[in-house]
Amino acid sequence: MKITAVGDVALQRRIPGAYEGFQEIQSFIGQGNVRFFNLETTVNKNCFGAFFSGGTWLRTDPEVLASFRSFGFNVTTTANNHATDFAYDGLLQTMDNVQKEGYIFSGTGRNLSEAASPAYLDLPQGRVALISVTDSFSPGAMAGEQSRRLPGRPGVNGLRIKQTVIVRPEELAQLRTIADSTRINAYNDIIRAEGYLPPLAEGDFDFGDMHFCTGDTPGFRYEVQNEDLRRLEKSIYEASLTADMILVSIHSHKTVGDSKETVPDYLADLCRLCIDRGAHAVIGHGPHLLRGIEIYKERPIFYSLGDFLLQLESGPYAPEDFFAKWGLTSESTMHELFRIRSRDFTVGLQRDRKMLETVIPGMQFENGKLKEIEILPVILGGGPLRGLEGLPKVAENTEILERLAELSVPFGTEFTIRNGRGYIKF
Repeated sequence: MKITAVGDVALQRRIPGAYEGFQEIQSFIGQGNVRFFNLETTVNKNCFGAFFSGGTWLRTDPEVLASFRSFGFNVTTTANNHATDFAYDGLLQTMDNVQKEGYIFSGTGRNLSEAASPAYLDLPQGRVALISVTDSFSPGAMAGEQSRRLPGRPGVNGLRIKQTVIVRPEELAQLRTIADSTRINAYNDIIRAEGYLPPLAEGDFDFGDMHFCTGDTPGFRYEVQNEDLRRLEKSIYEASLTADMILVSIHSHKTVGDSKETVPDYLADLCRLCIDRGAHAVIGHGPHLLRGIEIYKERPIFYSLGDFLLQLESGPYAPEDFFAKWGLTSESTMHELFRIRSRDFTVGLQRDRKMLETVIPGMQFENGKLKEIEILPVILGGGPLRGLEGLPKVAENTEILERLAELSVPFGTEFTIRNGRGYIKF
């Protein structure tokens, strides 16, 4: 069993056939029996934009998704922060269009049970289960469970994260003083007294929408809601009944410290828990750049594979809300919208080199045991040609692999680099 995987695919326009560099990318992906990507867009027509978006209202037409088939992928996740950019109808159309294109997918559904369920790819080499979750999603995007009387709510298989800011006791005392003088907590204090909010634990304090507690070292921590954690564990357990290989996809934008490359402790704990429960690999994506690789109990965790295809400034139209966010109306052009957002095309993901550098791992398993990982370095480019902007091709040097090796050092992962590729052997 061989698995090839990539990160975020922000697909907005047709793949122009065999562009320069396409064949080598396609050939490497095609070595996999399982070929995974994260669909970082919606696929629909004639849907209104939701009030909340994943940052940019991303959508593409079904025929554009059809053109992406040329890369050869066969499994995907639809669970990410853009899943409901075009509301529930846009999500449902996306699911239908992904299925029509023949992709096995997981992570969204017409209710929470469906969104949380493993999806299965049946191959001569064995049965593969894909379970997908996201801890980054718009308000209202999380799927809801059906009741005895009412249908469930479409949405993502979400992991709800509680963030707590840790401050010193004297700093918490200052916050209490500010809260008393500004009355920022007045309404919550009233409804908490009425029983509509749970009491706070001793030493905890809410300042508006932010939750604080005291500690010796200032910082913050993330905690996955227990109910969501148990649901993920249950899905892995369910998959183990009939699957020979279990993959878990995790979409996360959470950061810690001053760099997006740093992996938050809760995310490392979550990925390791998935392996403990039976997953053979965890494939992470979300922050739009590379994070390190960990080999945990002889199974791989890719904390983020970065972007595989980035076409964030290619949408032909957008909801009025997107224009209003930047002080415009839809009488303006998309060119003007993106020009203002990018400060005359000087900032943004498509101008940050790290966001345009990625890798494609090829994982070789034998009888469920990992034997080797081959890592192909990839750069998203196009040069001066706007029509090829954001498309992947093999990198001409090993700088990306060297940086990935450095990012993997904290996890004790070492790999060799030869002939322009990285290798981890077992």
